[in-house]
Amino acid sequence: MTAAVRISDKLVREARLFSKVDNRSVTGQIEHWARIGKCAEENPDLTYDLIKEILIGLEELEQGESSEYKFG
Repeated sequence: MTAAVRISDKLVREARLFSKVDNRSVTGQIEHWARIGKCAEENPDLTYDLIKEILIGLEELEQGESSEYKFG
């Protein structure tokens, strides 16, 4: 589902800059920031790096990229 949302011009300009670095669309960049922010609010003790690694892991699972963890 898509919805039109008003956001500030400043946020769009910042998203445009970051989107080029991360090779995302402006919309994709804002969605990325929203996912990170949502996770950070729900899990205030987690660092940004840990949140990012968790989201990468979840995406890998969705793409079928998983392997059994070997202890030791």
